Amino acid sequence: MDGDPAVEPELDSFSLTFPLPYRVAFIIVLAVWAWGINLHYLYLIGVDVPSLIRYPGRPSPHHPTHHLSTYRLATVLSSIFVFALLIFWLFTHRNPELVLAWDWLPLMYLAVLLGLLIVLPVFKNLSHGGRTRLRSTLKRISIGGIAEAKDGKFGDILLADVLTSYAKVLADLYVALCMFFRSEGGATARPDRGCGGAVVVPLVMAVPSLIRLRQCLIEYGRVRRGRITEATGWGGQHLANALKYATAFPVIVFSALQRNSTGGQPPPVHYYQAWIVACAVNSLYSFYWDVAKDWDLTLFDNKMRNAPDLKAFGLRRRILVGPPALYYLVIALDLLLRCTWSLKLSPHLGRIADWEGSIFVIELLEVFRRWVWIFFRVETEWIRNMTVTGPEIDDILLPDYHNHNIQGPKYEDSD
Repeated sequence: MDGDPAVEPELDSFSLTFPLPYRVAFIIVLAVWAWGINLHYLYLIGVDVPSLIRYPGRPSPHHPTHHLSTYRLATVLSSIFVFALLIFWLFTHRNPELVLAWDWLPLMYLAVLLGLLIVLPVFKNLSHGGRTRLRSTLKRISIGGIAEAKDGKFGDILLADVLTSYAKVLADLYVALCMFFRSEGGATARPDRGCGGAVVVPLVMAVPSLIRLRQCLIEYGRVRRGRITEATGWGGQHLANALKYATAFPVIVFSALQRNSTGGQPPPVHYYQAWIVACAVNSLYSFYWDVAKDWDLTLFDNKMRNAPDLKAFGLRRRILVGPPALYYLVIALDLLLRCTWSLKLSPHLGRIADWEGSIFVIELLEVFRRWVWIFFRVETEWIRNMTVTGPEIDDILLPDYHNHNIQGPKYEDSD
């Protein structure tokens, strides 16, 4: 991007070593490892994630745990990734002409990765049930669908929320494919985020937020069609949640307007000002929702945050993930990472933030933020289900917490 050290007109120094398709693949493989760590730690503290997402448990103690199966899948995917990257380096030697000429190689690997992870029902001993469940869930949520609570609604919400953190990664996947199929450049060239026109990349980035927006509206409709009680409310929380996802759209629109200003002139200053306001609203609203709604912490509740039965100021009665200090650290980290856009407010840091290496780091930081968020979101859902006496918003009523007794489609792993 602008100011990025270039070695050729078509290449920047970062893409010369680590082309865009491999960066997309790296973050996808990283997500599998991250999910395994989520499952592993939550298992150790007694949180049964498979029960919450209505995923069948192991038929016997002799079968590997869910996190072990996930680690095995991540190890295989990582081994293929390292092999593919080493082959690419061996063939190209960081030669700009060869890097551009061999652009089909990383795309072929990316196709294999996505095929193994999502599309192809092969290697039945490699977390086959988990991959099948991932495929069916993606198919449902791709159009904004959401299961009923008894069928795994919480799993749909988790995956759709994760996709919002992968919006830029999905856009980069589209950019790599677009550059490969056009006549000039290639998938390994300097990323052209205007490929395909001024509106396609912003639309791709908006899709995950659209998915969650539609899910929230579906949830609101279910509440209104059902029997409205004090426990369920009138559905206003779902509308407020939908509004949160809608605040992402002005950020995308004003960012696109600035990037695609014509005539070789700087974009109008009011675009920049509107973008700052949109970013601030989206970041602060999302941060509030993370703390107060997704994690059920009382930090923003004037009446509850000093209650004597809380574990600590601004937290809640039960905390499982760690000591109170960890919660305060995560709250601060969530706010900080929600506001990475503010780097662009500095004339010096703003220039660096547009380099390809910096864009990649920012994408990694958002994936890290979402990984941390999952621990506390799943913990919150577990506590809700352990403590409520009747159904509430977003509840999943569990059986006796014996995974093998859960009724539903079977996605057993044989490994």
